[in-house]
Amino acid sequence: MNFVTPAAFWWLLLAGPVIVFYILKIRLRRVPVSTILFWRQIYEEKPPRSIWQHLRHLLSLLVQLLMLSLLVISLTEPYFSWQPLQARKLVLVVDNSASMRATDEKPSRLHKALDLAGSLITSLRFQDEMAIVAGTQPQVVCGLTGHPRTLYNALNSITPTDGPTRVADGVALAKRLIGSSRNGQVIVLTDGCFVGSEGYLSAPVADAASVGSPAINNKTNTDASSVGHGVSVQLAVIGKRTSNVGITRFQARRSLLDPIGYEILAEVVNASDEPVECRLEMELNGEVLDVVPLQLAAGAEWSHTFEKATADGGTLIAKLNRPDALETDNQAWALLPKREMQPLTLVTEGNLFLEKVLEANPLVQLTVKKPTEPQPTTPGSVVVFHRTVPAKLPAGPVLVIDPHGSSEFWTLGEKLPNPIVTKQDKDSPLMAHVRLDNVLMPEAHKLTFTNPEQVQVLVSALSGDPLFAAIEHPGGKVTVLTVNLDEGDLPLRTVFPIMTSNVLSWFAGQRGELRESLAAGAVVDLKLSQAGVPPEAVLQPLVLVDPQDRQRSLPEKSDKVTLGPLDQCGLWSIKPAPKEPAAKEQAVAPLVQVACNLANRQESDIRPAQILIDKASESPALRGAGMRPLWYYLLVLAWLLAALEWCLYQRRWIG
Repeated sequence: MNFVTPAAFWWLLLAGPVIVFYILKIRLRRVPVSTILFWRQIYEEKPPRSIWQHLRHLLSLLVQLLMLSLLVISLTEPYFSWQPLQARKLVLVVDNSASMRATDEKPSRLHKALDLAGSLITSLRFQDEMAIVAGTQPQVVCGLTGHPRTLYNALNSITPTDGPTRVADGVALAKRLIGSSRNGQVIVLTDGCFVGSEGYLSAPVADAASVGSPAINNKTNTDASSVGHGVSVQLAVIGKRTSNVGITRFQARRSLLDPIGYEILAEVVNASDEPVECRLEMELNGEVLDVVPLQLAAGAEWSHTFEKATADGGTLIAKLNRPDALETDNQAWALLPKREMQPLTLVTEGNLFLEKVLEANPLVQLTVKKPTEPQPTTPGSVVVFHRTVPAKLPAGPVLVIDPHGSSEFWTLGEKLPNPIVTKQDKDSPLMAHVRLDNVLMPEAHKLTFTNPEQVQVLVSALSGDPLFAAIEHPGGKVTVLTVNLDEGDLPLRTVFPIMTSNVLSWFAGQRGELRESLAAGAVVDLKLSQAGVPPEAVLQPLVLVDPQDRQRSLPEKSDKVTLGPLDQCGLWSIKPAPKEPAAKEQAVAPLVQVACNLANRQESDIRPAQILIDKASESPALRGAGMRPLWYYLLVLAWLLAALEWCLYQRRWIG
């Protein structure tokens, strides 16, 4: 037997004071009494002493010395010579994905996994080393070490997330940590709710990291077959086959046709073995939008698109009224962009169709003026010129319809009789849901543009002449429609209000038709200027605030930032960094918000495969708490001796 700290044997010198205390006799104190007659009778009638009575003090001394010896030997950390040859390198892969929040194991599956991991840390033998891997994007929480306190601290730092399972990536990372060790072992603490989990029970140990599904794992582990040969992978399954109903999709977007309309896409999945009844409730900024009763068969899904209308934006929330073991997917969030009112001035001699089309847009504040009246100078105001066009267009957004004069951007040419539309730019947002190939247009005007590089031709005739074009210049945006509205049927077609709505949306810079709700665990690159953050705000320090009000610093003075992994469901916000610690508690309006939902059917399905449940009790990882260091058993024996001596002393067998 060998010892890690043989210097601890010096503690055996404590045996000297123990023996001295047993040898010393208590000196009797003299006390005057009235008579010694009765005391003399007691001393004369001494009963015969048994051998046990002579040895009872010696037995107590031996027990104390043996207990001291056991304590000292445990301090030396003894080990057998064969133990270093069997030292193991263990890596715990802790699954802290969304499904591990399930409460079928109290208080949750993750807590039970951490308790099991703690028992595995306690079972480390001499010279064993352990590492811990966890995270929605697997990372090393603690490198290989044999120090229990370091491992416990790393274990306590693992928190529940709403991200997806990345077990295969975690196993591949664990194998790289172990390297070429002969006694390497990977223990996966998971509920097995991911594709390919059954493969860990039957796959060869060298290929166990490759059983994950590419649909779950974003990265392909090309080195899984070359790293970690001889490394055993054990699956410790936690959890029961539990029913759950969850919201697996919730998105909102503005309508491309209705200026104040929007659409909601909701999907609910019943990940249960029996039918359920529940209710889906949706609200916008705290006000109820809709309540939908649902009856879902076992394993069924339900999806529906809702059409609503409002110019106000805000936060949409969907809730399921059915409590279950996984609360994370019972609520989902989406962000609806707000529609701003647009002041618009129509400069025309009179065109009833054009006025009515513009008035029909609920976001337009229309003002009609004659060409002889003063032109508007309000910043951001849209100006529509019908026929009469000034030589120099005003700054800002301008729409020109049927121009009868030249301007700084074009020169007016001859008339185009009966132009036939042959080409449309279908990729432009200005042409969304627009088709002009079957519209009767008896007359248009030919335009020759001064700077063709600035012009985007949206619709052109058979002769190649532009009929509808867009111009972006430093002073603003300009669109020009050369068609004569009085001669054709374009104002009578539904395509005309769609065209005007597209133009106004383009002028307003409404890029957020769909502010996509991201799936938990996503990493997204965001350009702050395109998200509506003012340039002066980009130059100051910013922080990313998660749904639990925890802050992460963002790169300073950078327009492009990377957000993620977004591992919590709810609303994430980008805010100015607080200048003082006390300012952290003050309410600061977010510059940008991002909605994050679970949106993962496999995480919502918290029913492990039956084969995993059956094999869970047979897992070596679940039985690993029996191999403890030798000093641990010596300490237990010392405490047992102390308890034995206390019992004997209380029975007055020794003393």
